[in-house]
Amino acid sequence: MTVEILQNSGEEAAPIHFVAKGALNEAGLEARVLQWARANDFSGEAGQFLLLPHTDGGVAGALYGTGGPDEINLSAGTLGKRLPEGLWRIDGDAPAAEQRLLGIMLGNYAFTRYGKKAGRSLRVVAPAGTNVERVRRIGSAVHLVRDLINTPTNDMGPTALEAATRELASVHGASVTTIAGDDLLANGFPMIHAVGRAASDAPRLIDLIWGEPEAPKVTLVGKGVCFDTGGLDIKPASGMLLMKKDMGGAANVLGLASMIMAAGLKVRLRVLIPAVENAIAGNAFRPGDVLPSRKGISVEIGNTDAEGRLVLGDALALADEEQPEILIDMATLTGAARVALGPELPPFFTNDERFAGELSEAATVVEDPVWRLPLWKPYEARLASKIADTNNVTSDGFAGSITAALFLQKFVERSATWVHFDIFGWNPLEKPHCPVGGEAQAIRAIEHVLAKRFAG
Repeated sequence: MTVEILQNSGEEAAPIHFVAKGALNEAGLEARVLQWARANDFSGEAGQFLLLPHTDGGVAGALYGTGGPDEINLSAGTLGKRLPEGLWRIDGDAPAAEQRLLGIMLGNYAFTRYGKKAGRSLRVVAPAGTNVERVRRIGSAVHLVRDLINTPTNDMGPTALEAATRELASVHGASVTTIAGDDLLANGFPMIHAVGRAASDAPRLIDLIWGEPEAPKVTLVGKGVCFDTGGLDIKPASGMLLMKKDMGGAANVLGLASMIMAAGLKVRLRVLIPAVENAIAGNAFRPGDVLPSRKGISVEIGNTDAEGRLVLGDALALADEEQPEILIDMATLTGAARVALGPELPPFFTNDERFAGELSEAATVVEDPVWRLPLWKPYEARLASKIADTNNVTSDGFAGSITAALFLQKFVERSATWVHFDIFGWNPLEKPHCPVGGEAQAIRAIEHVLAKRFAG
């Protein structure tokens, strides 16, 4: 990370002045700064940026335009790319300052594993009252998610994903166990085994546990399909180009777990990741196969490219057995969700009205958009099979994100609250606070809800 957020500093820091559109005269700026701004046509338009010269030839500060009243504070991520290296200071009320600081951290991100240069080294002093530790832990978690998703499968297969989980666990004193290969069959995870058995990197179920046993149980399940060829229902070449991101659900629950553990929330956290590669070989599962599941539900395979819901089904069944207070799963599950809402607005599904309301409110507060879609029960009939308890897909192609959620719901009965997120896990167009590439979605909003409920 190349942005250091400081609570205070004895050194002189250059100020960053945030100016609303048309409010230059009300911004409390010195006369010489106003004169410089006008000479450079600075009006406070959203994203406008102007450095202020010092009399010694250096930089005295910066102006940043916030636009109108619907300002997105994370858009300050532009500053992470444009500020010269050095020590800076931002002012303002704590909530807006925290989001702006986070935006700077996220906008400064660069994926450097394969040689790309890191972002600029910035030190930014936060105003009094800012929760600097929260900004740091959330920024670090988002960086972790991006790094995991951006890493190609030759370096982020099931074994490497397990190693990343163990590395995170070691930082926070969590425990990790793994069931891999044919042991999945012996321990009751036949769908995870079936999806991943054709790959040279053995399928596995990764199980992280942290927190006091008597604390409220919060369980996270993340789809860890490290690459998806589509299986025997093979994707076209263009459809495989981004399939390294098909473990985006796993990456996001690890990022969320990082936030929870770093904050010391009073929960007993469990993270379950079915980690597989949906590959093609002579022992690959086939269209028309009928698979048993941990839940006892038999599943006819209508399409091998709907594999994520299969591995999640077994993992959700295990999670549900201990009746957690909150069970959340995250998955890059359906193209239908992208057709409905696009890449920036992940849908979520739940029957818990309280949680849905809290989540929608949190999404606005922390600028982490989500949108609720219905668990529309009449559509469940479209998953019918003539020979098994259910099919893994429908035949008509309608409401694919909803029917996928309804499929997953079959594996959850005992949990007090279950929430399913169908995320994209990827940012296709550069934005102020995130470059093109792997992206954390919904986890900042979820963390906001959980922190309110379970703060120490």
